[in-house]
Amino acid sequence: QFNEAQVFVMGSEQSFNSFTGRDAGNHAGWVEAFREGGVAGANWERRNTAIRSDYSIVFQHLIFRSDNAGMLFADLALSQRLERAEGQAGCAYVDARRKLQPEACSVGREIAGCRAMFDGPDSPVTQTFGLGLAGPVTAADLDEIEAFFFERGAPANHEISPLADSSVWPLLTAHGYTPIEFTSMLYRDLAAFPPQTSPDSNVQVRPIKPEQDGDTFIQVNLEGWSETPGLGEVLNDLVRIMLHTDGLQGFLAYSGDEPVAAGSLNLRGPVALFAGACTIPSARGQGAQRALLEERLRAAVREGCEIAVMGAQAGSGSQRNAERAGFRIAYTRTKWQRLINTPL
Repeated sequence: QFNEAQVFVMGSEQSFNSFTGRDAGNHAGWVEAFREGGVAGANWERRNTAIRSDYSIVFQHLIFRSDNAGMLFADLALSQRLERAEGQAGCAYVDARRKLQPEACSVGREIAGCRAMFDGPDSPVTQTFGLGLAGPVTAADLDEIEAFFFERGAPANHEISPLADSSVWPLLTAHGYTPIEFTSMLYRDLAAFPPQTSPDSNVQVRPIKPEQDGDTFIQVNLEGWSETPGLGEVLNDLVRIMLHTDGLQGFLAYSGDEPVAAGSLNLRGPVALFAGACTIPSARGQGAQRALLEERLRAAVREGCEIAVMGAQAGSGSQRNAERAGFRIAYTRTKWQRLINTPL
């Protein structure tokens, strides 16, 4: 039984009553908190902490900072970090392709402040990241980028953040671009929202060793994405290159001895990119994806990463699953495409 609990929210001390809108004196409950520092107004940290009452008010993994220090906001700086990591990951992938298949002529290049990758005319990796995030873009910049793709027989595809410089949008329309895809970019602050301890589960997750588990990893991916028409051959090729990409770690989830789900973690400095998660149809609804996500989050923390990020189709079930797991939407990114010789 308690009468009042004091909490610190963004530097202002509030009573439990005003924080919850309820009279704490009339309801049983408990508060557990860990305090950083020894003076009033210092940071308070809550890990697996709850303020419980008859109204079931539950808070987990919250950090209330007295001065907003270190808080990640969905702003230009964050977008630059996320899109830079995506570009680095794409360039690492085309580097792996070039080493394994020199005849493919895969190449990555920085042009006008963005990362451009060519992995074949029809590859989903063939595109740019970060256009307009380094500052204004000129018509000459866009011409140079388009030449990079067109000379290799590929359309020009650009994944563009809504926080890109305003010079980008009239250039795209003037050059005949069309928006073809929308992606919710979601992030989780690994300092403020650390992963949970490993839950009791029948599903066990382990990082793979490509030389031992590579074929199994590929097969689980093929089965997990089998309901997407026409993806099989492309996916088989993509995953084989992924296994040899620097900074990329694959994971398999097992139900007993049976591999049932797969996912990857791409480490780019302080940013951990989550991608490629799938579960075989017969094993869905058994917690494999949650176990896979939590183990990759723990791995990212062990590697010193500060931010976890993933992309999901806007409004999709994948987006909802990520939000349930503590990810926040930073922004919705648009893929713009111009086909070769599209008239201006």
